Amino acid sequence: MKHLDTSSFKAALLAQRGSLLEQLTLLRGGTVGRAEASTEHFATRDDTPAAANTARDLELALDAHDTAEIATVDAALQRIADGIYGECIDCGAHIAEARLRAAPEAARCIPCQEKLERTAQA
Repeated sequence: MKHLDTSSFKAALLAQRGSLLEQLTLLRGGTVGRAEASTEHFATRDDTPAAANTARDLELALDAHDTAEIATVDAALQRIADGIYGECIDCGAHIAEARLRAAPEAARCIPCQEKLERTAQA
């Protein structure tokens, strides 16, 4: 495989990271902490306790998802810095450039990703 020019992937990952951080900032209530934003947000709701708990759980799940996605993007940026971007972290094979264009944070080749997903479902 030819040498992979990572500059466009790095730019895409940095843009994705910025977008995720912006989403987290909005979800967490701007510059206040997560606990303060949650308390302020749910203290003024007219919902039933069950509805408020459901809404809180959803916000916390979204927060956790965005935080995990930032970690995935950061790991991809680290692989670029380490000079191993585009190599599967499981088998070491080259990840197809088309896959990286579709998902620049991808850490595994398709066969290894499918194997991981099958294992997680079991």
